[in-house]
Amino acid sequence: MPADYPPEIVKEGQVTIVSLGPEYENLDEPRLDALTDVLLQVAETASPPIVVLDLSHTSFFGSAFIEVIFRMWNRLNHREGGKFCICGLSEYCTEVLEVTHLDQLWETYPNREEAIRSLNA
Repeated sequence: MPADYPPEIVKEGQVTIVSLGPEYENLDEPRLDALTDVLLQVAETASPPIVVLDLSHTSFFGSAFIEVIFRMWNRLNHREGGKFCICGLSEYCTEVLEVTHLDQLWETYPNREEAIRSLNA
């Protein structure tokens, strides 16, 4: 993955949002190395540890990216007050989470606004 396309990381209120742009439409393994480092860094440094992962531009991911999300969630989950959710999932990505039952582990929202509202509540 070219380092020229880091994910957008912004803060709205208490919530840190990591948004993957159009360059991340297909999250196959070659694109994951640099992205993994960024996501795990956010999980360790977000203050407070409340993070939304916005996948609005992602139409495909596989098991390698699921592992990265799990590691990110796990780091947040072990921090006091840690909260995590995903928004903007494509139909395919939603189906992947449902088949793996990870939709029961992670809250998902149709858009960023609903995710932020939920985590700020």
